[in-house]
Amino acid sequence: MSVNISKVEVFSFENEKITFDHFRGDVLLIVNVASKCGFTKQYQGLQNLQDKYESQGFRVLGFPCNDFGNQEPGELEEIKQFCSISYGANFQLFQKVHGKGKTTEPFTTLNKVIPAGDIEWNFEKFLIDRKGEAIARFKSSVEPESLEMTNAIEKLLH
Repeated sequence: MSVNISKVEVFSFENEKITFDHFRGDVLLIVNVASKCGFTKQYQGLQNLQDKYESQGFRVLGFPCNDFGNQEPGELEEIKQFCSISYGANFQLFQKVHGKGKTTEPFTTLNKVIPAGDIEWNFEKFLIDRKGEAIARFKSSVEPESLEMTNAIEKLLH
């Protein structure tokens, strides 16, 4: 099941309310991120994807989440600095969100993407097409630069 997220409201890093309509025309990869997780090394792969495909209209959007093992306890500025220094990651980060329990956007809506259900851990990924349709969901174990992920991204970019 695809879900359109164009009208979903989120809060930017600067705490400004925006909708995903702001990104219409771009292919997006939305990820719940954490700095102290076994999957944290995926920051590098996420940045590599953005570097490789950004000129074609691709963006990675990171949503820090502390719901899974308390692995994102820091403040936003600390998180941004950690990402930049440790992994050279400069993709866009947003305000912290919840991915389970009292889930907040964008995951309240994205959790309807098949397989539907709550996020299970950090670094779950959702691929969004240029029209704002969430069309694919990738579990934490799927590496950003895997063939499965890059094929899905390239299909949407062409």
